[in-house]
Amino acid sequence: MTSSHFDLYTQCIATKRVAGQSVLAIDALPLGVKRCLELKGESMTQRKFLRLSAILLFAGVLLSLVAGIFHPEREKANDHIAVFAEYAGSTHWTAIHLGQFLGILILIAGLVVLFYALDIHDGASMWLSRFGLLSAVVTLALYGVLQAVDGVALKQAVDAWVSAQDVEKVARFASAETIRWLEWAVRSYYSYMLGLSFILFGIAMASSARPSRAVGYIMGLSGVAYLVQGWVVGIEGFSENNSIPTLLAYLLIIVWSIWLLIIALRMKPGNEVPTQFAAVK
Repeated sequence: MTSSHFDLYTQCIATKRVAGQSVLAIDALPLGVKRCLELKGESMTQRKFLRLSAILLFAGVLLSLVAGIFHPEREKANDHIAVFAEYAGSTHWTAIHLGQFLGILILIAGLVVLFYALDIHDGASMWLSRFGLLSAVVTLALYGVLQAVDGVALKQAVDAWVSAQDVEKVARFASAETIRWLEWAVRSYYSYMLGLSFILFGIAMASSARPSRAVGYIMGLSGVAYLVQGWVVGIEGFSENNSIPTLLAYLLIIVWSIWLLIIALRMKPGNEVPTQFAAVK
């Protein structure tokens, strides 16, 4: 056994003990060293994926929150006469909603990369992460429809209502209100799917302990808050009863996205746990 082989073999033993697996046989050392190098390469790739995912998730959350700060919200959202007039007076409506869309687009991209970072190949966690990926893609599609309805159609409708002649105002208002109800519908199911995505990924992270059970639990709880949002919006629209689940969801997302980012940035080479070790014979 050469010195370099011995060093690699020692690293393999340490890594496999961490993973709770059996140690490579001495007589299979050359093949074992090769497999060890392959696994270490896979772990480094997963670490890079995790960092990219954490950065994208945090950036998406941050951009969405910043864009939301500029959204007109002086009037009560369910007081349609007052709020439609407020929306009509907004000169940055399109840019605000485009910013929100880009934020969710980046966040969903982070979930997609997280799927590859987790790299789960067996058990219930594998199916949870796969269904989480599918749910995230559906979420993005729904949010695109939502922003088309809210960011484009509703704005055109309220502008037309404000500038309409008196004889046309009733019809124009009814048209704007119909679009508003359509916004409720899409927003409700978008919230359901985003919540489901967070729950599925959260359970997958918690059950596999990759990279942190605690982050997985908090992500799952943020998903539950989104499910509550979807239910309230579907029944009452943007009522005050949605304030608590909305604030709770924002708080939990900020916590787990920052926590995940810290874990990913502090992770050093050699601290990864490879996702699969096959016994070399």
